[in-house]
Amino acid sequence: MQAIKPITYNPKIGKEFSTTLNKRVRAYFKENNISRYANANMKIKTIFMISLFFIPLGFLLSTLVQSIWLTGLLYFIMGLGTAGIGLSIMHDANHGSYSKNDKVNKALGGLLNLVGGFAPTWRMQHNVLHHTYTNVHGYDEDIQPPGVLRFSPNEERKKIHKFQHLYAWFFYGLMTFSWITAKDFKQLNRYKKMGILDTEKDSYGWLLTKLIFFKVVYYTIALVLPMLIIDIAWYWFVIFVFMYHFVAGLILALVFQPAHVIPETEFVDTKGETSIDNNFMIHQMQTTANFAPESRILYWLIGGLNYQVEHHLFPNICHVHYKKISKIVRETAKEYNVPYNSHTTFFKAIAYHTKLLKSLGRA
Repeated sequence: MQAIKPITYNPKIGKEFSTTLNKRVRAYFKENNISRYANANMKIKTIFMISLFFIPLGFLLSTLVQSIWLTGLLYFIMGLGTAGIGLSIMHDANHGSYSKNDKVNKALGGLLNLVGGFAPTWRMQHNVLHHTYTNVHGYDEDIQPPGVLRFSPNEERKKIHKFQHLYAWFFYGLMTFSWITAKDFKQLNRYKKMGILDTEKDSYGWLLTKLIFFKVVYYTIALVLPMLIIDIAWYWFVIFVFMYHFVAGLILALVFQPAHVIPETEFVDTKGETSIDNNFMIHQMQTTANFAPESRILYWLIGGLNYQVEHHLFPNICHVHYKKISKIVRETAKEYNVPYNSHTTFFKAIAYHTKLLKSLGRA
């Protein structure tokens, strides 16, 4: 693995669109005297999502639970809490959009470490690679899944991919399970070779030390201590931990995949070049999609990430504002003839994602 070659965009193309859009969004916050960070609604959601994980965990670490089925239910709820923390709290915090206080962002972003992931490698994959090079072949790891899946027409097609629209859902459920096994270790070593560790302030040795420490903490609180406290067979805990991560992984995948891997979004292959002849913001519009924009419940539960277009344009704005600024983005895109991809419902977005999986598996 060689050091990554940074790719540049052409700011002259579509400059008027990006300048106008940025100006209008800034004006929205200024004219309404609104902070771009978390509001009261966001803070209430934070308490709810954190409780959804740590209250069940607290019961598991007490002596009050000795039933197999109650234990399983608590782990299931923890899976929902893990997804909730990932989508609604740590995502904003690790983008620096939760609070103007960096310490608050770091603390809330670090919640990922306690639910099985590792915040530094997540930021490198998500903030650096995915957001900078969305749907760019060889750069965006979100469209470079394990070999049994094919998310981009620029990736090699294998015979097994013919059936990926049927079996992909199982592998989606393994997303956070990979967090608690080898993924973070592999990423840390890979990112060192790619030369992007400098986006974090810590050295490789210190990052590795913290990674090992938090994995030990996670396994202790999520598996070892419950096994010692609850009087049921050990294998139930293995089953339940797998189940709760499968629930969390599937939810996360079902939110993120329809945002970039659908027929309407574009996939870019630079063919070795270190520049993309496109405006960065227009590139984000072409490679990203929204879904279910009218669903208030979904908007609240998944951290506003049904407005992925707005998130990719303004990752430094807390998600509670996406619905309001989406009107500005949509109207400006129409004015400048820039695509604004959006599906009316969540299930329609999933159907189109499935359609592309099937197409990529057969062509």
